[in-house]
Amino acid sequence: MVRYVIVDTGASRSFPGPHPFLERASADGTVTVLLGAGAVAAYRPDPSKAAILVELGTECLGEATGENAGLEGSNTVGFARFRLGDGDPSDLVELVRQPATDPASVEVARAILEEAGLQVSVCSDFAGRILDRLIRPYYNEALTRLDEGLASAADMDLTVKLGLGYPEGPIELLERTGLHHHHDVTKALFETYGTRHYAPARRAVVAKRRAEREAGE
Repeated sequence: MVRYVIVDTGASRSFPGPHPFLERASADGTVTVLLGAGAVAAYRPDPSKAAILVELGTECLGEATGENAGLEGSNTVGFARFRLGDGDPSDLVELVRQPATDPASVEVARAILEEAGLQVSVCSDFAGRILDRLIRPYYNEALTRLDEGLASAADMDLTVKLGLGYPEGPIELLERTGLHHHHDVTKALFETYGTRHYAPARRAVVAKRRAEREAGE
């Protein structure tokens, strides 16, 4: 078993509570895991490590490691466990590699995550994770159709659940996990890519403004 050290840099979205991945960490090891909101800022290169794992939000791994004409890469990988808003994190971890990332480091990172019972998907280094880039436009479209009066929220959710077999419809899912969180993710994607599909829907903007106002009271 690969031994790894966890460096806590603040509240982690990937691991907000107890988990075997946290419990299996050691006081020393050949792998360093930077966990939490400050992981990118805390990153320092260390070629002696088999791998360095950096927890990411919506940002690119290159914001930690730097970029070099499409040739960037080292023993460092990014990771994010998918979590929708305030909902529980899923068992999916997206592992982020750069063009020249050491394949052995990717496999070491994959191994320690899978040993903790997690499922790993490897993706290239883009702002936003795989699932965010796939599903956020879908959520935005649902919110926009609600504004346009296509159907009630309840009817749209029911249609998606019965027609596609989803356990929850898009509106009820966003309301349950925090619509203001959807705003934050889509805003970051829109600022990076500029495509209208990522522009935060009106209802998400309203939810964000209300959340900020309530936080300041």
